[in-house]
Amino acid sequence: MKKLYQSVLLILVICIGLFGIKYQVEHTQGLTGDKVIHFFNWGDYINPELIGEFEEETGYKVVYETFDSNEAMLAKIKQGGTSYDVAVPSEYMIQTMIHENMLNTLDYSKLDNIRHIDERFLNMPFDPNNRYSIPYFWGTLGILYNTKFVDEEELQTWNDLWNPKFKNNILMYDGARETLGIGLQSQGYSLNETNTDALLQATQKMKQLMPNIRAIVADEIKMYMAKNEAAIAVTFSGEASTALDENEDLAYTIPKEGSNIWFDNIVIPKTADNLDGAYALINFLLRPDIAARNAEYIGYATPNKDAKELIDPEITSNKSFYPDDDLISRLEAYKGLSREKNNQFNDLFLEIKIENK
Repeated sequence: MKKLYQSVLLILVICIGLFGIKYQVEHTQGLTGDKVIHFFNWGDYINPELIGEFEEETGYKVVYETFDSNEAMLAKIKQGGTSYDVAVPSEYMIQTMIHENMLNTLDYSKLDNIRHIDERFLNMPFDPNNRYSIPYFWGTLGILYNTKFVDEEELQTWNDLWNPKFKNNILMYDGARETLGIGLQSQGYSLNETNTDALLQATQKMKQLMPNIRAIVADEIKMYMAKNEAAIAVTFSGEASTALDENEDLAYTIPKEGSNIWFDNIVIPKTADNLDGAYALINFLLRPDIAARNAEYIGYATPNKDAKELIDPEITSNKSFYPDDDLISRLEAYKGLSREKNNQFNDLFLEIKIENK
């Protein structure tokens, strides 16, 4: 009976695999390579309706794949198995990709809609003059909390997280830069400090926070907070926005000493086979009406100044999600790390996570 069960299971697996191949063939059937665009993006990071509309408008077909970390994205593109035409790395990873000659320089004669991007988000240090990248979304790392259990005054700084009152009641984002960054900023260091002594101090301090940490998780944070599974979470603004839509008792704040400001950006990798398709897709995503709908779906801040005008003012006037210039001046973008320092961050983060077991 067990062998029979295994045989049936094997047949099902084969059938599912053949169905997936059949779907992919039908999805691109009759189309040559110059009508197919391979788009590599974070999970749940585009309004799915927009892909269908783009395909209908242009006649292109989009093969959409996702990744869950910048490092995974980098490794997959390096493997070279798929000719990705468009990808969406974060700012610090763009520095690495530029250094490793993995990105095409952009032809702005083919990007009319770049004019809609707010100049504040152009010419950033990680890509001077935007030779390789265009802003897609931006946001912050902050503290999401449940007002039924926590008062706003109790969460003014990162150091407030160490309050014994919050024992086993905080969810921490699963990221080395984010976790060590909190340890660094809570002691007056820059988020981009790489001195070993400072990193060891940050590690020790974050280990002391572990009794307050219920779990170290990623995308699940918004779901757990919406369901009142914890009083506090350290997470990104877009994740917080989604949770706020589900639970009116939640609020989001950025600590007074500052935090991380991040930028996800559209690039055309050197692997691209369909440059015309890539530019068509990018121009589509930069259109104000499209960018506004995308921002409303994702929950992150758009760098598209004309799209911002189309979004509910109640959203865009919230300084926690659209910080003003004064708050932005206290935020830092992550800088790229050497391979050695990246390994050190990961090793120290592992030490911290072990304390949470």
